[in-house]
Amino acid sequence: MNQPKLYLLLLFTVLFTSCIPTKDLIYLQEKENTKNEVVEQVNQKPYRLQTTDILMITIKAIDPKLVEIFSTNSTQLGNNGSEMVNYFNGYSVDDHGNIRLPILGEVNVLGFTVEDVRIKIEKLLNEKYFKTEAGIFVVVKLSGFRYTINGEVLNTGTKVLYQDKVNIMEAIANSGDITITGDRKDVKVMRRYPQGSETFSIDLTDSNASNAPCFYLQPNDYIYVKPLKQKSWGTGKTGIESLTTVITLLSLATTTFLLLRN
Repeated sequence: MNQPKLYLLLLFTVLFTSCIPTKDLIYLQEKENTKNEVVEQVNQKPYRLQTTDILMITIKAIDPKLVEIFSTNSTQLGNNGSEMVNYFNGYSVDDHGNIRLPILGEVNVLGFTVEDVRIKIEKLLNEKYFKTEAGIFVVVKLSGFRYTINGEVLNTGTKVLYQDKVNIMEAIANSGDITITGDRKDVKVMRRYPQGSETFSIDLTDSNASNAPCFYLQPNDYIYVKPLKQKSWGTGKTGIESLTTVITLLSLATTTFLLLRN
């Protein structure tokens, strides 16, 4: 094979193997095996509390003075950001799965949902300290939806969203989206449970991703987006970048050949 044909073959080989196909960059595509199904409730199980979680608990009554002891003064920290306010004024779940409340003392919440905790606190207050006529009203919420994302996204790190439910598309959008060199077909989600952890894999280019058990995140989930093989090759993400790489290599090879020949 003569030299021009060899160069041409090298050019086409690099272009076809190094470029990232458009189909690998588009989210939620309709594929051959796609079925229009409703997301099952099993994929949206309520979150069960774990150690290090922080709860925001508000207790109200017809007469505010009755529950004044439960009130927290958040105005002192208001200018330092809501996360700091939550940290200092929230109720942290300790290593034994307990939170410590005024009057009630230690209350175990490990493995409970926030709704379970609300019912438990209301019941304890009404049975031991207040009459029904007091109109005790309890609100329990997590101090934000916290998750961590790493790998091929624009903004990595621990993020907090102030909403009850978050899906993986919202989490990725909140992190600046996956970079062009990120593998959208095999995104990992590591989920902790009181009894251990589990790792899921989800293909975000498939519209069936909405039926995956990790599409709807749970607080404290860890998301990892691994790089595509094109990134490690370093040949370029687009056709233009690959062509530039090929021209550079050919120029180097030609220069070397001429120097050795002379």
